[in-house]
Amino acid sequence: MNFIDGEILAFDKPLGMTSFALVGKVRWLLTRAMGGRRLKVGHAGTLDPLATGVMVVCTGRATKRIEELQTGVKEYVATLRLGATTPSFDLEHNIDCTYPTAHITSTLVDEALGRFRGDIWQQPPAFSACKVGGKRAYDLARRGEQVEIKPRLLRIDELELIDSRLPEEITLRIVCSKGTYIRALARDLGMALDSGAHLTALRRTRVGNHNIGDCFPTIDDFEAWLGRQTIEIPET
Repeated sequence: MNFIDGEILAFDKPLGMTSFALVGKVRWLLTRAMGGRRLKVGHAGTLDPLATGVMVVCTGRATKRIEELQTGVKEYVATLRLGATTPSFDLEHNIDCTYPTAHITSTLVDEALGRFRGDIWQQPPAFSACKVGGKRAYDLARRGEQVEIKPRLLRIDELELIDSRLPEEITLRIVCSKGTYIRALARDLGMALDSGAHLTALRRTRVGNHNIGDCFPTIDDFEAWLGRQTIEIPET
């Protein structure tokens, strides 16, 4: 393996870990395995700490491919609680509003899902990594500042109901373009159902050609695999 020339690795990011922390751990393990040789490492697509699943990590010269890899189609499995919202539209914050759900039927859900297939405009959530005036939106939002982010055009190729426990909860499979915020989709679906909604679980199952089955299940698995590799270290 030549991590300086560049390798592309896929990890199943665990719940609660930031994308930055995962990249940092991978960089530390690679640097140690290479006898302290400094190495550039980056990832192709951030996952929130409360999300799990595929995260593609590039090393060395392969980091030049990050932008290309980020454009790949992504697939998610998302569970939404209906009838309640949070400021971040996931479990990072406590519920701030509740709404009626007795009127929500499978027919209403099917009709609502149909509105979000194809090309749509979506406004990213305030608690996001989008930059506003050179600062991350989530930093501004956490300080209580008003955040205005312009809607973005994106595409949802597939939006499928895979489990239903109406009127409290639904689980969706989503195939979408780069830049799609599933938390924002939960927000918008809640509104389309004349109610509210937020994410209670999110798992990314595919990024481009990288599927969840291709990933290192844990950092420990990667460390064990790394110990079995022959690593090329070019002379400086």
